[in-house]
Amino acid sequence: MNDRLQNEIEHGKYLLAHGAGEVWNWETPAGRFRWARRVKMLTSHLHQGQSVLELGCGTGYFTRELAATRAQVTAIDISPELLAVARQECSSGNVRFAIQNAYAMTFPDETFDSVVGSSVLHHLEIEAALREIQRVLKTGGSIYFTEPNMMNPQIAVQKNVPSIKQRLGDSPDETAFFRWPLKRELERAGFRMVQIKPFDFLHPRIAPSWIPTVQNFGSFLEKIPLLREIAGSLYISALK
Repeated sequence: MNDRLQNEIEHGKYLLAHGAGEVWNWETPAGRFRWARRVKMLTSHLHQGQSVLELGCGTGYFTRELAATRAQVTAIDISPELLAVARQECSSGNVRFAIQNAYAMTFPDETFDSVVGSSVLHHLEIEAALREIQRVLKTGGSIYFTEPNMMNPQIAVQKNVPSIKQRLGDSPDETAFFRWPLKRELERAGFRMVQIKPFDFLHPRIAPSWIPTVQNFGSFLEKIPLLREIAGSLYISALK
């Protein structure tokens, strides 16, 4: 596990050197559309006065959106380099940043009303991470995450072929999830009302003129059993 954490710290340096937004595919027109959709998925349940933990805040892309909900946000990451950028990008009074190990956080039990994250769980050893998330989450609290779907053909190749994985800027240990095994992991960790939904057929490299057409067709495919299973991402929610 220590090697895995060190790999993620080194990956933070790689992201800064190569442009985190470019590596994460948020900077293209389609990427910005995909990002806006995730923001709604991960913030619509939040309101002023709630205490929220953002797991793996990176350079603060999502932290800025969390701050706008007026919840009290604690944003953590293992990379000091990424956190330094996040602090510059988001100076809202309702946000605090901290270097934390996701497997052994320093927060007391039942601290947060919600734990959220965008594309972070697939970097972690999932059983240990879920156990710690469960610990710091209040009884009745919620989790919301979006993660890559291993059933998607491109994702499967990217996460399992080392040369492609390296070329596309993945960290050595990151993976993706099959939704049914992930659901069982969440339930074993003590979460209830677990829902995992495949979504997103919009590739970040789609030309701007094609975005409305592809998104409309993708929305249709997300409603079709079997076909929806190969969508690019998973939307995860559960309660403690």
